[in-house]
Amino acid sequence: MVPLSVLDLSPIVEGGDAGQALRNSLDLARHVEALGYRRYWMAEHHNLPGIACAATAVALAHIAAGTRSIRIGAGGIMLPNHAPLLIAEQFGTLAALHPGRVELGLGRAPGSDQITARAMRRTLHGSGDEFPQDVVELMGYFQTAEPGQPVQAVPGAGLEVPLWILGSSTYGAQLAAILGLPFAFASHFAPAMMMEAMTIYRARFRPSAQLAAPYVMLGINVTAADTDAEAGYLFSSLQQSFLNLRSGRPGKLPPPLEGVDALLDPYARAMLDDSLACAIVGSAAAVRDGLDAFVRRTGADELMVTANIFDHDKRKRSFAIVAEASQSFATSAAS
Repeated sequence: MVPLSVLDLSPIVEGGDAGQALRNSLDLARHVEALGYRRYWMAEHHNLPGIACAATAVALAHIAAGTRSIRIGAGGIMLPNHAPLLIAEQFGTLAALHPGRVELGLGRAPGSDQITARAMRRTLHGSGDEFPQDVVELMGYFQTAEPGQPVQAVPGAGLEVPLWILGSSTYGAQLAAILGLPFAFASHFAPAMMMEAMTIYRARFRPSAQLAAPYVMLGINVTAADTDAEAGYLFSSLQQSFLNLRSGRPGKLPPPLEGVDALLDPYARAMLDDSLACAIVGSAAAVRDGLDAFVRRTGADELMVTANIFDHDKRKRSFAIVAEASQSFATSAAS
């Protein structure tokens, strides 16, 4: 089986708060580290009541300080919101404190609505067209500083923090290929262009100092439980959350709801079917078969598993089942 990693949005559940969400994230990071997951990424989102990791570098510092070996990264930092130098300093600081464990995924979306984007940037003059140049500038700050270089990232210079390009379309695939960087696709919420983006990335990839051959990591929602019925019940929290967000009513992660499918109108059902087309929901056997089929169809080099489950212990159990199912598949394939 391909390596597994974790994308954590640090969900704030109804009745909970951001502090508890971030403490749960650290507990989950320690849990998946022990299970053998490769990476633990957190994503930059703003003005969303159900996500606690808006200050992504700060949240990652919390995770890194409480773990030992798992790689820590952003999945991702929305670079148009920031000056590249500031991101280099933030992640250079993390890398100085935790050598060999820090990496940085970069996206060009705002991670918010336009009003919030204006509040962060003070102006919307930048349209995202500067994203390639900003990535190249950021890459330069992680190189060894040249004599007389007028601006340096301190910490950051010489640390060569690995970069990833994130995307939900072919744009990110093309940029990652040109720069010779690994590519992470957001198939966990926008799978429509997944296959096309991977094809473009692999066909146009140019080797770089960081990466000799194309490397694709795909996001995937997996909700696992001891039975298929329980998994479907737990998955209803994510379904409700997606519907609320797409309807302009973002909120905290709601508790699971029995019979949610019966409450969906045709539009809502179509929206969920489109956004969550790659989701895997079920017991260990269903998860094993689902992961097997997904990897065979896509040829993914790595999977980044995400699971917004209301009950923290059930969420931890889900990641354990995924790890067990993956190992079971790998053992049977090897034999």
